[in-house]
Amino acid sequence: MSSPDVGELEEQFVVRAMRSGWIAPLGPDVDAFERELAARVGVQHAVALSSGTAAIHLGLLGLGVKPGDIVITSTMTFAATANAITYTGAAPFFIDSEFDTGNMSPALLRQALTQLVGAGERVAAIVPVDLLGKAVNYTEICAIADEFNVPVLADAAESLGATHQGRAVGSFGQASIVSFNGNKIMTTSGGGMLLTDDESLATRTRYLATQARQPAVHYEHTDIGYNYRMSNLLAALGRAQLSRLDEMIARRRAMRERYRELFATVPGVEIFGGANDDGDNFWLTSIIVDTAVTGWIPSALSAALLDENIESRPLWKPMHLQPVFRGARTLISGASQTLFETGLTLPSGSALSDGEVHRVMSALQDFVGGTRW
Repeated sequence: MSSPDVGELEEQFVVRAMRSGWIAPLGPDVDAFERELAARVGVQHAVALSSGTAAIHLGLLGLGVKPGDIVITSTMTFAATANAITYTGAAPFFIDSEFDTGNMSPALLRQALTQLVGAGERVAAIVPVDLLGKAVNYTEICAIADEFNVPVLADAAESLGATHQGRAVGSFGQASIVSFNGNKIMTTSGGGMLLTDDESLATRTRYLATQARQPAVHYEHTDIGYNYRMSNLLAALGRAQLSRLDEMIARRRAMRERYRELFATVPGVEIFGGANDDGDNFWLTSIIVDTAVTGWIPSALSAALLDENIESRPLWKPMHLQPVFRGARTLISGASQTLFETGLTLPSGSALSDGEVHRVMSALQDFVGGTRW
């Protein structure tokens, strides 16, 4: 659905890094990548790490999250968000979605904070998640967080290049994280970054990410640290990808428009996220299927695509429905479960060739023109 989009430029950057001799983690490409992404997003500090999950983990530690705390997060997300919360010893509290975007509901967030803080419980952080490349309502969520004096760590793993009200995603909250996993809008093969204007938070993150090593000739440690820093080779790949980010967003936008045009004549199917794509980075395009109107279910379309060796996938299964988080505390409206049951994500990558796009569109047209289930 979203394979890595790499070519000659990426090869040139990686080969140059290899020939420089900077093979191990850290090096000039890591430093440059941090500067370039911070400038792109509009923050003062960036820390390149081994994954987006590592960035969430260290971001939470840097914000003072500790065992026994509560961290509020979106239920409609990949497991990495909730997993990183548990690494700190804190307990995730899952908030349901707005139906139109799948993102955290500000109204439910306010309700949860009112209940938890009113009961004297410590909510140490809020981790809203930008779903499939569309920014959460940061205006409302950050205002609510400020009202209750709770820091925000924005999980922008899926939304690099997106904006909210003209401001770049990655610049909201006390800190934000992005992911460069192989399926993301841009990739370093594996990797992530923490972005912040808080110098002390950035410094603490770097320290913990390099095994919490003290500045001594010998190896001295006063804290538990982690091996979370990014390789110089991967940072070189990321620099090449960052220079092409706008181009890759444009290709994904064009793919979504193709889908929008095709499904415009199919009653009961709509593009997830609605007609307003302002600020979206178009990472993945999904559809929502009203089975009562279409007469077919999303899994039937998925099976038909699989017959043609075309990948598709449901929207994220909400965290509160995952066996590993059975018993977690929640505030649920049912929106995320409905999206999981009625949504289907389609091939969306910028690396798709014209021939592959044609094959996908032809398979979809064959299905909706002669329904099979």
